[in-house]
Amino acid sequence: MSTLKRFFKDTVIYGVAAVLPRAINILLTKLHTNTLESSKYADNTWYFVFAAYFIAFLSFGLETSFFRFFSREQKKDKVVSTAFIMLVFSTVLFLAVLLLFNNQFASLLGFENPQHLRLLTFVTALDLLVVIPYAYLRVTNQPVKFTYFKISNILIYAFFNVFFLWFIPYTLKNNIYLPHFFVDFYAKTPTVVFIFIANLLASLVTFFMLLPSIFKFKFDFDKTILKKMLIYGSPIMVGGLAYTTNENLDKILLGTMLGKEQMGIYAACYKLGVFMSLYIMAFRLGAEPFFFNQSHKENAKEIYARILTWFTIIGALFMLVVVVYMNLFATILLGKPEYYEALSIVPIILLANLILGIYNNLSIWYKLTDNTSFGMYISVIGAILTILINILFIPKIGYIASAWATLIAYGVMTLISYYFGEKYYKVPYNLSKVISYLSVSTGLSFVSYYFFKENYFISTIMIIAFILMVLFNEKKELKTIFKL
Repeated sequence: MSTLKRFFKDTVIYGVAAVLPRAINILLTKLHTNTLESSKYADNTWYFVFAAYFIAFLSFGLETSFFRFFSREQKKDKVVSTAFIMLVFSTVLFLAVLLLFNNQFASLLGFENPQHLRLLTFVTALDLLVVIPYAYLRVTNQPVKFTYFKISNILIYAFFNVFFLWFIPYTLKNNIYLPHFFVDFYAKTPTVVFIFIANLLASLVTFFMLLPSIFKFKFDFDKTILKKMLIYGSPIMVGGLAYTTNENLDKILLGTMLGKEQMGIYAACYKLGVFMSLYIMAFRLGAEPFFFNQSHKENAKEIYARILTWFTIIGALFMLVVVVYMNLFATILLGKPEYYEALSIVPIILLANLILGIYNNLSIWYKLTDNTSFGMYISVIGAILTILINILFIPKIGYIASAWATLIAYGVMTLISYYFGEKYYKVPYNLSKVISYLSVSTGLSFVSYYFFKENYFISTIMIIAFILMVLFNEKKELKTIFKL
């Protein structure tokens, strides 16, 4: 089996692990928007924004460090156990501090109810403890087992969402018997809290499912390895925080500057743009360990170049499909019409996320050359752009400013990364193909959205035309990939 074909095969399996959980999460959006007012949906968004910040900070960039050092250290058990013990220590410290000063941190971080932060603290702790077990499954080429755990987690989360937000109200409405203590608890608890409880239960069950894998590790702590991993990973941690800022600060600023209702509407429509992030996540899960494992081969750079071309082709097609059928997706996923007013952000967010995926491909240069500080600087520049554009333009043009800020930030980051990559780790990317496919897809998306919205016949012809262009241009490559 060719290297590229094997990569695509593993990526498809990882794609199930990435796409299915996010897809189920997106499907739950309608349940959430139908159950919660837009202001309460903003509370839900606020919770998951800080969940992303906590994980980015407290994992210390150890996931990427783990891939780097596992691929080149002879004592691989020490890499696994050292990284895991470090995260256990930081998790225990995090739990102690946030639970002890829960009310103070809740007020500082803008949580209206300290209970929300308490639940988030436990969820974060459980999610941190499975970072290394999940990474181990990826680096040792166990995509099926990885996918099993990821899907189990989202199915548990989905089950309890449906249980709390649909089944319990249905039983109460139809006078079906429930224990009195449960009815009292349900009546006194804000509806949004049950989403957080579902999140906690899913993380708890997943942790216990992974527990046997954790105890397979030989616990052997090595200070030297830890020091090297932290030096390598610290810039990635800062970059991760900057990336989280690019992804989430807009929602915080919108809630502060325009109110929770506008924030909730924007966040709900943003989920349609996140369709692209499903694809990017699926790709990243397979690509990151693959890139490190291929780095010692003579044709590694050629493989990286071909992968970027195909990543762009598939992503460009995906963007066009979502834009063409966006109104159908909105009807299925958003529920209440009050959320539709922010649909104009979706094409921009889709393009922004596709460019982010290209940036992730390009970023291999600083990871393989141990120049992770460049990744930190580039991400910080993106975060600064995000902050400035949002602060300056939200008061003038509203939430559309946040969408454009995301696109501009990722565009600048990609250009900077490509420039320095050419100097430090030159990869023969086929820029003409990447730019042409990206441009054609963007142009067709623009025409479909502004001139043929809901004219699915003409817009579908555009999709077919794009596919035919790819088949014509890439027929030799396709024969090579699918050759047995």
